[in-house]
Order: sequence, then C-alpha cells, then structure tokens
Amino acid sequence: MQASSQGVTVVALLADPDAPTDIAKRLARALPDRLADKSGQGRRFDVEVVSQPFTAGAEDASTLMRRIVDRGSAENWDIIVALTDLPLHSHRRRLVVDLSHEHGAALLSLPSLGGWRLQGKARRAVEEAVLSLTGPRATGAERAPRSQPPLGPFAGRLAPIRPGPVDEEEFADLRYVANGPRGYLRVLVGMVRANRPWRLVPGLSKALAAALATGAIATLDSTVWSLATSLSTPRLIVATVGSVGLMIGWLIVDANLWHRTAEGSPEARQRAALYNTSTVVTVSIGVLVCYVGLMAINFVWALFILNDQVFASMTRNPLNATGYWTLSWFVASTATVGGALGSGLESDEAIRAAAYSKREQERRHMLQGEHDG
Repeated sequence: MQASSQGVTVVALLADPDAPTDIAKRLARALPDRLADKSGQGRRFDVEVVSQPFTAGAEDASTLMRRIVDRGSAENWDIIVALTDLPLHSHRRRLVVDLSHEHGAALLSLPSLGGWRLQGKARRAVEEAVLSLTGPRATGAERAPRSQPPLGPFAGRLAPIRPGPVDEEEFADLRYVANGPRGYLRVLVGMVRANRPWRLVPGLSKALAAALATGAIATLDSTVWSLATSLSTPRLIVATVGSVGLMIGWLIVDANLWHRTAEGSPEARQRAALYNTSTVVTVSIGVLVCYVGLMAINFVWALFILNDQVFASMTRNPLNATGYWTLSWFVASTATVGGALGSGLESDEAIRAAAYSKREQERRHMLQGEHDG
C-alpha cells in the first residue's frame, strides 16, 4: 500500500547477514530524516532493518527480486530495499540495482559500489532508490517506458553505472549495471573488500607459527647469513615473488578455493572468472600482509640475537643497517615457504572462513553440496 503524502512511508531494509546488515543498521539511524528532507511535501519515513539470508541458494537477479516482492507483500511495508554482498549479473552485465516501481521493491548489490567509502555510496544509492520508489506506481500498461528511466541522478553520481536491459517478464522495471573495465574493477574491488583479506592473517595461525619458527631458526644459521649478503636486490625480489607465489598457489589449491562452473553459458564463465580473480587478489593481499609482518618480526629478532663480530667473521661483511635489512628480507622469503608447508595443517574450512565473506562461504558450501550430490 502506498502511503499518502502526509502519512508515514514504511521502508524496510532487507539485508543479508554480516556486512550488509551492519551497513543497513548504520543507514537506518539517519535515513528517515534524510529522506524526509529530500522528499519534501511533509512526508515522513519509518525505516526498519530485517536481517535475513534472502540470497541463499540463488544468484539470479530475477529470482531474488521475486523473493523480495513476496517478502514485502507479506508485511505492512510500503517500500523494501534489499542489500547483499554477493555480486550479481544480468544479461552478462554486472548488476548494481534492480527497481520495481509497481511493487515498491529494490535490490542492491553492494560490491558494485566499489571498495572505498562504501557506507556513503550505499546511503546515496538507497536514498535515491527509495525516493524513486515513493513516486506514483503504475501497473500493467501504465508502467513507465523502460527506455526512459526516471532515476537519472543515480547513474550520474555513481559513474560508470548506466541503465541496463530488463526483460518484459521480470519484476524489475528499471535496472542499473556497471559497464566496461572500470565497472569490472569496481565490482572486483568491492568483492575483495567484502572478503576482508586482512582476516587471513589470524586465520592462518598454524601457517604463521610454522613461518615464525622457520624464520627464527634461519636467522641463526650462518649459511643463511652468507646467502643473504651474497644476493643482489633483483635476486631478493625473485625470492620474494617466488615464495609469495608459492604460498598463494598452495592456499588456493590445498583449500580448494578455485571456483569451477559446470554451466557452459558465457555469463556463468564470466561470473566464475570474477570469483576466481577476487580469490587471487584476496589471498594475495593476505599473504603480502603476512610477508611484511614476518620481515618486521625477523628484523627485530635479528637486532636482539645477532652479534656483529660473529656475523662479520662468518660473512666478511659488517652487520650494519643494510645487513639487518637484507637478512630479514631473505629470511622472510624462507619463512614464507615454511608457512606454505605449515598451511597444510589448517583445515579447509578455516582457510575459507578467513578468505571469504559469510555470504560467499555459504554460496560455495551450497555449490559444493550440489556437486557432491
């Protein structure tokens, strides 16, 4: 039921658990006042937050819009805006938002907003979606022409987001998608942010323990001293790339993080490529953070434990700042290899929990169950 201009418009923010729910709760604090100021006409808004895994078992935008409309029809809400941290696709395009003015419903894919200032972008997207949906609703043949989208500010402010195609049989009557390489990069960064790669560091406790033990022992080895002082900067870089690459590859293969699709459609392959790219970037960031941490710890350990006279007698090089830096750099590469081996002690579930968002974990668990079945 559409609220009158002088009445209260009830807006429900239907959010997937975890990050989308957190964002929705923060939005709900100021959203009623902001909507009232922007809408004018004495309209008032009441915003409710409902945390529910509405994307469980589905990635199709049409299916999700049907669920949202059904959920809204069962409640006394005027408008329902659904938020998810899963990337969605439609017509081989990366979906940003679907709107149904007839049903007062919207579906927003948060990764399409990118990885920076997500709260502000989500607030602006939700506000503009709600303001568009509070307009007069048409039905049947009276629906607004799809070629004349009424939500112009959304595309202008969130470029490279543009209107996208909508089939006649769909619930949505307006769609915005992220176009081109910039749009792809925007969604990718949003997916990586949703995965929160910094969680990989505490999630790999056993691997880090193995790496720290390897580094502590290597720092005391005179052979390692000689190797470190004899290596040029390019070779140290090669050692870094090799050890980090080994760690990344081992984690992805051992924990079965690589996404494979049984579907042969171009959209399915595009979606799989996006998931795999986000996995590689997420794991790479986490491993690089671990590498820098190992280097810092090894540097401090070397400062306290090494004797400059013993070091100079064994390597014929003084143990100055350059010597400490070079040794800690090389030992970090050695320790990372040890960490890669130690990561085999981690359970696959622990690694997935550290590498993926809650929605992505559930999605992959469901797909794995379907594959096993």
